[in-house]
Amino acid sequence: MHKIRRSGSRGHRLAAALAVTAVTVLGVAACDSADDEDGPAAAAPALAWGPCPAPAAGTPRDPRLTCAKVKVPLDYGHPDGTSIEVAVSRLASTDTAKRHGVLLLNPGGPALPGLDTPSAMAPTLPKSVLDGYDLIGFDPRGVGTSTPQSCGLQNPSVAALFPYPAADGSIDANVQAARATAQQCASKAGDNLRYFTTANTARDLDRVREALGEAKISYWGQSYGTYLGTVYSSLFADKTDRMILEGNVDPTHVWAGEAESWGKGMAERFPDVAAVAAAQNAALGLGATADEVTRTYLALADRLDHTPAPVPGTPQALSGAMLRGVTYALLIHNNTVPVLAQVWKAAADLADGHVTDADGKVLQQVFADAPAAPGVPADNQATMFLALTCGDAEWSHDVGSYARATAADRKAWPLTAGMPSNIWPCAFWPQPIEKPVAVSGKGPRTTLILQNRRDHATPWDSGVGLRHVLGDRAAFVGVGNGGHYVYHEGSACADNATVTFLDSGRLPEKDLDCTDVAQH
Repeated sequence: MHKIRRSGSRGHRLAAALAVTAVTVLGVAACDSADDEDGPAAAAPALAWGPCPAPAAGTPRDPRLTCAKVKVPLDYGHPDGTSIEVAVSRLASTDTAKRHGVLLLNPGGPALPGLDTPSAMAPTLPKSVLDGYDLIGFDPRGVGTSTPQSCGLQNPSVAALFPYPAADGSIDANVQAARATAQQCASKAGDNLRYFTTANTARDLDRVREALGEAKISYWGQSYGTYLGTVYSSLFADKTDRMILEGNVDPTHVWAGEAESWGKGMAERFPDVAAVAAAQNAALGLGATADEVTRTYLALADRLDHTPAPVPGTPQALSGAMLRGVTYALLIHNNTVPVLAQVWKAAADLADGHVTDADGKVLQQVFADAPAAPGVPADNQATMFLALTCGDAEWSHDVGSYARATAADRKAWPLTAGMPSNIWPCAFWPQPIEKPVAVSGKGPRTTLILQNRRDHATPWDSGVGLRHVLGDRAAFVGVGNGGHYVYHEGSACADNATVTFLDSGRLPEKDLDCTDVAQH
């Protein structure tokens, strides 16, 4: 899933959500590297701050934001070999006398660019935090302006990678597509793509820390960024100050296991929007109860699986897979749930062959192309999504096992139609360069975990799994809300715990059950 979160108008957030329909997943390991096992590498040179690269059209940017680049090794096993660049941004502390340090921000993805994340986050933060920290954004290695990678994919969206089975449940076409995509990446991006992993990204962050001249870094990771943060704090525990992890990946499930959790997560989240649609049955005609709406949705998706509906004014047709992808994307934020109900109504009208003017406006938003940043390949996020999910941990290469798992998943969780357990290009990917980083409960207590009860992208069970792995290293804040984000989404309880931790370093003595949030 993608998004520059909490930024701009609702229309901008909608376009961002639709543009990046893929969420968290994937992990890495550590090879013998000078940075994390054999002692510190040579100090990185000081950063030369200047203007930032041009953003994608419509991306909000604070005029105070400055940028720089840090050179890092492509392969930390050979630190004197080929180097690549990592782009970094800074929104400086508003009161140097009260400055505590730096707060690195990662919006997740996998493979979302992050140079403008400080601009997006700053308006949601109180003065105490803005006084206390330089907000540091970055494009992770291979992403955006950080030596961007490309497989040359003809369909450049992440959503196109999601392997929905055929209408009859067959995965034969998925197998062919997965094999072809893996071969395309091997041919176009080459062997170097294997070094664009989460573990190496974590090592890059420590080079950024050195270049910033900081003994320690604080960090706030969302979605996939929670896994990156967990890996960093495992490799560099003594360099970790205060860490916030929001919408969490279970580090024992990267990445096939994380993907397989989406069916249950969607079943937990879907009733929120079904209830909204039911309350508007007079206008939408999708059903008078949440159960009726759910049956209508499943029937519509199945109908579009068999007969995609051409969208007037575009060369595209709305398929069942696309409907499910849009549904996934618009459930990320609570404020787009009402929009999603309108999308379903427009999709039903489209399938029936009578599209109203209002339907047309909704569909135009759905099919609008997301703007790309200048100089960044159109398939950059899709390429790096694959590099991370396939390169962090090895997937099964048994094609038959995917067919069996997909059939079972399809029956257990009809809302996702078997996609989460289906075959991905990772089944045909080269062996990862290293094993996933070991994560445990050993280490200082420096982490605050924020998790929504009905998060379909990184479900509740995933956040609880991370809590169990980290043990006494972390405090857990559970919120009775839907959606992928916790902070600044309606829970004063969670917001207060977050700000208190950033301001003072104090974690809650006990895990918190925050139920003070409006239900969506």
